[in-house]
Amino acid sequence: MNVYLTGVCWVIGAAGSAAVIGYLVRRFGWDEGRRDNNDAAGQVFTIVGGLHAVLVAFVLISLFDGVGTARDDSYSEADSLVAATWAAQALPGDTGEQVRTLAIAYADTVARQEWPRLADRGPQPETGWTQLDRMRRAVAAATASDDWETDRKNEATDELWQVYQDRQSRLTGAQAPGVGSVMWFALILGSVIFVLLPNLFGGTRMAAHLVLVSTLAATIALLLYAIFQLQNPFAGGASVHPDAYTSVLARLG
Repeated sequence: MNVYLTGVCWVIGAAGSAAVIGYLVRRFGWDEGRRDNNDAAGQVFTIVGGLHAVLVAFVLISLFDGVGTARDDSYSEADSLVAATWAAQALPGDTGEQVRTLAIAYADTVARQEWPRLADRGPQPETGWTQLDRMRRAVAAATASDDWETDRKNEATDELWQVYQDRQSRLTGAQAPGVGSVMWFALILGSVIFVLLPNLFGGTRMAAHLVLVSTLAATIALLLYAIFQLQNPFAGGASVHPDAYTSVLARLG
């Protein structure tokens, strides 16, 4: 199902459920002295709402930063791969062509084989590591005859090390568990309490009350859905795509 359609279903379902509960509470629940409790209920609502807002904001910001970091690391890895290839072109013999061929194969492996496994958190093939190690060994085996070639060899080595670091960060980020079960428990239970508390308030008309509780529930559901979609930076509505590596294939191909 489309990510936006799924989100709309979440929002409508939460709003409808809150409206039904609000109606039942107003229609059949305890009503005597409800207005007198507005001050006390308002203070509790403010405390619970504030704590819950801090929790939701912390989780959302953390996950959003994780997606941004994954995207930046993918472009850093791709840029370093191109830089290492260009530096290797200055090395003697067929080193430059070897590195270029392996770099193209590596970018293709990441885009076509590894990326689907990043999305479903499946096991990664060893192909990428093998290709990266072969590039490292090709650069290390090259013999530099002057300072220029020595500088290019050192540059290629440094860029390949950066590729390794960014690759390791990418794979580690894909295997991260996202939001744990304890945090989901706190988010969901806190959301339910936060949405139910307005039913303790008195003084509003039935229609206005239903609009308030359904709007509150819809907003909370929307935030929880955003958290759900951001758990894996390589899957979901805000997923990172392998555009950086297809760009490498266009540059080096």
